[in-house]
Amino acid sequence: MGLNLFSLGAKKTETIPTVAASPVTPKEEKPRAPLSAIKDTANAASIQDVLAPSSIEVDFSFIKIDDNYIRTLFITGYPRYVSANWLAPLINFNHSLDISMYVYPSDSKDTLDNLRRRLAEMEAEINTDIERGRIPQAATEAALEDAKSLQAQLVKGAERFFQFSLYISISAESEKELNTVTSQVQSMLASLLIISKVASLSMEDAFKTTLPYCKDKLMITRNMDTTALSTTFPFTSSELSDNQGILYGINAHNDSLIIFDRFSLENANMLVLATAGAGKSYAVKLEILRSLMFDTQIIILDPENEYEMVTKAVGGNYISFSSSSPHKINPFQIARPAESTEDEMGYKYLFLMSLLKIMIGAMSPMEEATMNRALVLTYRQKNITDDPATHTQEPPRMEDLYRAIIGMEDQTAKVLAARLERYVMGSIKGTFDQQSNINIDAPITVFSLRDLADEIRPIVMFMILDFVWTEIRKNLRKRMLIVDEAWYLMRFEDSAKILQGFVKRARKYYLGVTVISQNVDDFLASPYGKAIITNSALKFLLKQSSAAINQIAEVFYLSQGEKQLLVSAGVGEGIFFAGQNHVAIRVISSPDEHALATTKPSEILEARKQQTT
Repeated sequence: MGLNLFSLGAKKTETIPTVAASPVTPKEEKPRAPLSAIKDTANAASIQDVLAPSSIEVDFSFIKIDDNYIRTLFITGYPRYVSANWLAPLINFNHSLDISMYVYPSDSKDTLDNLRRRLAEMEAEINTDIERGRIPQAATEAALEDAKSLQAQLVKGAERFFQFSLYISISAESEKELNTVTSQVQSMLASLLIISKVASLSMEDAFKTTLPYCKDKLMITRNMDTTALSTTFPFTSSELSDNQGILYGINAHNDSLIIFDRFSLENANMLVLATAGAGKSYAVKLEILRSLMFDTQIIILDPENEYEMVTKAVGGNYISFSSSSPHKINPFQIARPAESTEDEMGYKYLFLMSLLKIMIGAMSPMEEATMNRALVLTYRQKNITDDPATHTQEPPRMEDLYRAIIGMEDQTAKVLAARLERYVMGSIKGTFDQQSNINIDAPITVFSLRDLADEIRPIVMFMILDFVWTEIRKNLRKRMLIVDEAWYLMRFEDSAKILQGFVKRARKYYLGVTVISQNVDDFLASPYGKAIITNSALKFLLKQSSAAINQIAEVFYLSQGEKQLLVSAGVGEGIFFAGQNHVAIRVISSPDEHALATTKPSEILEARKQQTT
């Protein structure tokens, strides 16, 4: 959108109303008030006396009202091309500013006459330069192009013409601070190709112009058409705060608070992406601590033991998984009839087939058919069928499935049994061969996977997701599920599929799923990953690598400035998306929160030393 840089010389006049004094006849004599009434009037202060400052000093470059210094700037130059909300840096400047805009409609006929005369002048100037063998001025050619475009729009009635004025008053507590802030404002405006001047020797009228009188006493205007004028209005803001919710951080644009309730959006899911060490887990831990104050139950899949201190500090349930751990989950467990109205057996068969593909690898169509028959047989041996009344029976275990496959006595079954044997009789047998003995009734429950081998970690994460899904359907309450290092699940199609199902269906059960990962490639390489991105109303982007920033910018529609912000961001700095809005964020914490959330080894060792002493 273009702003027209040529001036038509339009002028405005201001009419100052006058008040006529009432004539008084010299011979008339007003009645005198009693002496007591005169004393009371002398002691009583008027409203003007109460509101008025004790002193006003008018200097050539500022006004001093009591102890406050005020300076007013006016705008004389504008960029040729602008986009919507191009004054946002001024509106969100990190200092108190009084900004006044004045818009004066112009008569189209007078404007076209002036425009025709101005076009003739510019064309004559260009022709003269050409005749004399000189190169025409680039500014004149650009102004001529804009003028012709504007003339065509005005003749068609597609645009109207206006005069626009912009003034800025800066206040400070000292003259030094005033000079500093003035330089910052003018530098910021210069970066937007806006030329500003101090209203020297007219400071009183300039100050009155920015007061809420709606009177422009300077009348320094600029020509604008309808399209250009519309871009000057601050329709969008960098504010992102709600009346309820928790503190996520500080708005880097204007230092306001980012307070938000994730459950107030269309879904409560959040995607957190950042490089290692950028502060992903730190920010999520702060969200957990603050959400607990609003009676939100937290469930965490923790591959690296990062949430232990937080869990123990709030009296949570910390569950460590390993082959020797007493904590077990039986993947064959079924939701009881009173806990769910869904087709539990159909869901369980699909889940177990996906789990077995992760455990023993891809299966041919023949192997899939054999495995499916074995699953049905395994449940029937425990008297469990599609009838919900049978779901109260004790569910089978992995060993029961292994025996059912062995009993089929065909070549395909023998191959499947050989591939499954290591999970039933091998070194990792203890992870899969017992009934579930875990509950998630605590305010925060953490499933720690650090002691598991990388090979079986995705399998256990997959089992935990199914167990949590079964448990959360028992009763409806506000919950958050944190899946850290989600790339473990995104490596396999079946586990990525179930995670996507969680994200899509979580809203029905008052659940918000937080998916944390290091690379956006983990999600874009899979259609399930893309669905996770699109079904997450909240997105938290922290520091990104320069190799991945272009891909992230394409996915999240980032501007060039936002790309640069993510590449150069410090720890805990990034962009916070909430629905259609997003702002730059800086994560902050109290000292007590920091002690629980930090992952720096030096700080953790220091905290442990203090506990022992």
